[in-house]
Amino acid sequence: MNERVLYRKYRPAQWSEVLGQPHIVAVLKTAAEEHTIAHAYLFSGSRGTGKTSVARIFAAAIDCTPTDLYEIDAASNRGIDDVRELRDAVSTLPFESPYKVYLIDEVHMLTKEAFNALLKTLEEPPSHVIFILATTELSRVPETIISRCQSFVFKKPSREELVKHVSAIAKKEGAALGKDAAALIALLGDGSFRDALGVLQKVMTVSLPSRQAGKDKELSADEVARVTGAPKAELVRQAARALAEADADTALAAVSTALEGNVDMKVFARLVMHTLRETMLLIFAKDLAVQIKEGVSSDEYAFLAELGKSKGAKRLPEILRELLAAYPLIDASPAPALPLELAIIKLSGQDK
Repeated sequence: MNERVLYRKYRPAQWSEVLGQPHIVAVLKTAAEEHTIAHAYLFSGSRGTGKTSVARIFAAAIDCTPTDLYEIDAASNRGIDDVRELRDAVSTLPFESPYKVYLIDEVHMLTKEAFNALLKTLEEPPSHVIFILATTELSRVPETIISRCQSFVFKKPSREELVKHVSAIAKKEGAALGKDAAALIALLGDGSFRDALGVLQKVMTVSLPSRQAGKDKELSADEVARVTGAPKAELVRQAARALAEADADTALAAVSTALEGNVDMKVFARLVMHTLRETMLLIFAKDLAVQIKEGVSSDEYAFLAELGKSKGAKRLPEILRELLAAYPLIDASPAPALPLELAIIKLSGQDK
């Protein structure tokens, strides 16, 4: 495997390589081709969704060379003096391009005074300057700034998009991912192409000696779990089955085992909810059965089908509602397992 970081190696460099943002690509590509370019853009969305990559591609599309592209980290250049320096700099002409492009990342980190100074520049920008502001926290950007930008919201990639992406990258790197392994990496990526590739790189690095020796050519979900600290599939199945059967003892034992194995409780909860959700869809949305079957291994599908026929399967919507309510409490709890344990006890009826 190439030692270069995967997310950098496979960072999109042209419009056709941008994944999951077709509406944004279409608008920006047309703007570049027809020279209908705004003076300021605002890209918002969670990390790893392609904001910086799209900004660089757009800059190249309007003939801005790297010499005239300025990338600024607002987290470390957040004060009014920094923005004043920027205001002075924008007045100078580009070196060799039609435009100077300023990409300000994590713009929400600017101070109030810095935002006010930036606003003055956005109100009367030089014709040769284009601003691209990027943020993961749109709510922290003043409305006065937002109103002066053409805004684009970058959506998180779907699980299917992440599965397809990590499988394709693994293949290019000389490795093969089992369906369940790719699905687990996608879930751990949590809606971020960058994070998913980070997980893939970690797994491939640890498994490299085995693959070079011709062993375990296809990376399994258990291998991913071992490397990342995620719970093994059998433990997730144990918890899912116990919840469906209102078996509090077994479900609590699964949580305890995960805790002893230093498993992140949020990851554990997400995996259990994912398993229960797919089972619920098999029961209540039979048209999705083929899609679900194609996305998992034969063993996993057999488990989902079996769980869907159990006596407690009709309770899955209720179970998922309780787990969803418990999930955001995990981070805030002094004992991360406590919200899950309380939900399990409530679902079993033992709290009455």
